[in-house]
Amino acid sequence: MKHIYVIILILFGINFSNAQTVSGTVSDATGMPIAGVNVVVKGTSTGIVSDFDGKYSINASPTSILIFSYVGYDSVSIDVNNQTTINVTMQEGVSLDEVVLVGSRSPKRTAVDTAVAIDVIDVADVTTQVGKVEINEMLQYAAPSFNANKQTGSDGADHVDPASLRGLGPDQTLVLINGKRRHQSSLINIFGTRGRGNTGTDLNAIPASSIKRIEILRDGASAQYGSDAIAGVINIVLKDNVDELTGSVSYGAYSTNADVDTSAFGEYGAWNTDGYRLDTKKDGNAIGKDKNFDGGSVKVTANYGFEVGKGGFANFTTEYLSKNKTLRPAFDFRKGFGEAAIEGFNFFGNLAVPVSDKTEIYAFGGRNYRDTDAYAFTRNNPTARNVLSIYPNGFTPRITSIITDNSLSAGIRTTTDSGWKIDISNTFGKNDFHYFIKGTLNASLEETSPTDFDAGGHSLSQNTINFDFSKYYDTVLSGMNLAFGAEYRTEQFIIYAGEEASYGIYDQTGILITDPSNQIQPTDPETGDLRPGGSQGFPGYGPKNAVNRSRSNISLYADAEFDITDAFLINAAARFENFSDFGSTINGKLAARLKASDNFNIRGSLSTGFRAPSLAQIYYNLKFTNFVGGQALESLLSPNNSPVTASFGIGPLKEEKAFNAALGFTTTFGDFTATVDGYFIKVKDRIVLTGNFDAPQIPNVEAAQFFANGADTKTTGLDIILAYKTNLSDGSSIAATFLGNFNDMKIDKVKNGSLDEQTFFGERDKAFLLTSAPKSKLSLNLNYNKKWFDTGLTFTRFSEVALLDYQMYEDPADYGGFNQQVAAATDTYGSKMVTDLNLGFALSNSLKLNIGSNNLFNIYPDQQDDWTEAGGYWDSVQMGFGGAYYYAKLNYKF
Repeated sequence: MKHIYVIILILFGINFSNAQTVSGTVSDATGMPIAGVNVVVKGTSTGIVSDFDGKYSINASPTSILIFSYVGYDSVSIDVNNQTTINVTMQEGVSLDEVVLVGSRSPKRTAVDTAVAIDVIDVADVTTQVGKVEINEMLQYAAPSFNANKQTGSDGADHVDPASLRGLGPDQTLVLINGKRRHQSSLINIFGTRGRGNTGTDLNAIPASSIKRIEILRDGASAQYGSDAIAGVINIVLKDNVDELTGSVSYGAYSTNADVDTSAFGEYGAWNTDGYRLDTKKDGNAIGKDKNFDGGSVKVTANYGFEVGKGGFANFTTEYLSKNKTLRPAFDFRKGFGEAAIEGFNFFGNLAVPVSDKTEIYAFGGRNYRDTDAYAFTRNNPTARNVLSIYPNGFTPRITSIITDNSLSAGIRTTTDSGWKIDISNTFGKNDFHYFIKGTLNASLEETSPTDFDAGGHSLSQNTINFDFSKYYDTVLSGMNLAFGAEYRTEQFIIYAGEEASYGIYDQTGILITDPSNQIQPTDPETGDLRPGGSQGFPGYGPKNAVNRSRSNISLYADAEFDITDAFLINAAARFENFSDFGSTINGKLAARLKASDNFNIRGSLSTGFRAPSLAQIYYNLKFTNFVGGQALESLLSPNNSPVTASFGIGPLKEEKAFNAALGFTTTFGDFTATVDGYFIKVKDRIVLTGNFDAPQIPNVEAAQFFANGADTKTTGLDIILAYKTNLSDGSSIAATFLGNFNDMKIDKVKNGSLDEQTFFGERDKAFLLTSAPKSKLSLNLNYNKKWFDTGLTFTRFSEVALLDYQMYEDPADYGGFNQQVAAATDTYGSKMVTDLNLGFALSNSLKLNIGSNNLFNIYPDQQDDWTEAGGYWDSVQMGFGGAYYYAKLNYKF
């Protein structure tokens, strides 16, 4: 029996021999104590947390190794070696060995020993080493399954980039800031190649220079965090450094040397090539000067923090961004093909004020303002949409917008004498999207028409109250963490009308038509067609479009992690949510991790998830001009609750339901770390935007479309991250990181009911959905650093994708049948390799200069014909369409 007892003690890592007390203080590089540092005896479950003075005391054997880890700092490993006092200085940095805030509520869990896949991205490192000016651009090249790309000719989507994880929708990824839910954009994507019918969170509204790190949980997490977390969670952790001023000044521009063959199209297809560049300073299709570079971008950032009380801080960030339009080769009906111009200002703050040794009050938030400017489709003569006395050469309307995001989160955190951590908070956020259409007209007003309009807009506000409780038990099993809490959230979606002339149709005397039987709409003398009303390019929202809708939801959750042994971890979570507009749902998650050895972990998870239909998907409505193969079509987007929608057999929207499964491993050998995670995601009742149904019964409308629970999908994939970093004998260091994502999405079922499938969600719509989930993205990052010099070289391979162009709206008989039509309409974009190069020079201890290029070799997608979605020689695909970008950046630190 005695021998059995000894064996049990050995198996569970319990060692009572020669134990001694080791104590000390943990501080940062400036000598300030760090509270909350995890101190663990390596290879055991023994661990404690440093107090508010940075002090700790732990029992360990003379031959033990202590591991010190804390968010935002590099982990430290120290041999006890018979010492009883060990003081530790920690350096700022981010590694996979630090405690993460997302994916696990345990205070002792790191990215490599979690039961699910988590990326930790050091934004401070990324922003000083690359020329990306927006968060989406950075994550596109830093996270394996993150995808985002600029849109063009897509109305509001030109101004807010849709982004996604693992090929799912932009609204199927939850975004948190400091662990608190971030509000979504009020924009719903109607056009473009990514995220059609989806809303999403605008990551670019958050200043990159305010961010310490980004944690990406690549696993279904609705049971932990609620609606929208089907694909995963992105948690943005804000900076908290003090007594330091950091920032940068940068400038960059795109090469206009897009190598296209225009010979088959002549002048019709020569726009934005030499001699045919649209003048961005004038309206009315004027030809401007040729340019070798465009899209010039200036960005100025500053971040500063200072101490508040004992152990508190206040950190503030400001950013200014000015980016000019880009123009790329296009066809006559889309002279303004390119990326939007942006002028924006950002301010963010993050603070924590201790009120006692165990309690602090915290707050964070900010304001983002953007003035954006993008081109719509061109109105060429002859057309009833133009008035020759105003625009003799036709015109290309400009859709401009003022986008504001305001947010504030405040709360109190405390730890009770019994060890319970309590966090009570309130988070408010609001997005407002206000359209102003310029360089345009209302054709029904003829010569008296103004040329710019307030077209109204939409807003989404969200308020979230959280009550969170957790406690770690180091005496239960090999460690146990319990967490539970509640959340109450309200949302409000508003569409507000623009000025009358932006949406109205006027009669021949210039009076708004309210009695069509007795008022005569003007006719164009050139074409004989009726002159349409509303601002061309984007018709304004009218009183009939106005919406003011709200809803609330309450949720309860419980979350537990059990270290059954030092090697085996089990996590279980459950969440109940009740929405005021569609009912309740319950979701669960089970995850586990097994340490097969000191260097090898196996992990896996099973979970159910859901996403509630957004208020925008339920209530958004608009009458607009849809261009199909360069021809204008008056369309109505009918709200889900409308009798018009019901008359087409479209039912009320319900929640999307998901099942997630994941299996993977992590391994660490010296300077080498690897994580490999496979995943399976099944989503039922995905909300899609239907095609255009003929609608002769609706006045002044040719077609109508709707939001519907229209498809079931299955996605399987694999994420791979291989990282190596080592210090050389001469004081330099080298690092290499390989990121890979392999993805395969299939549409199991189209839920068209009795409606025609090709109209409801046809082959073209399916192609948009599948292209949002590219087959693969592979990236190799190579870095070298030596004293005053560093360099980074990145190779990114984007896989082949295929879209179906506007030929799908033609008569199949013209192609010899439907299958032949699909083949003719297929635009295939072959795989491409994009190379980024960055060179860094430390000019002094306070100044560093970076120069480099994104897409160094000026690679473009494969050229297509004039049937493309946005009227250019390419669509907005995964790799982008801007070409080579060259930049210089001066970083400062005082």
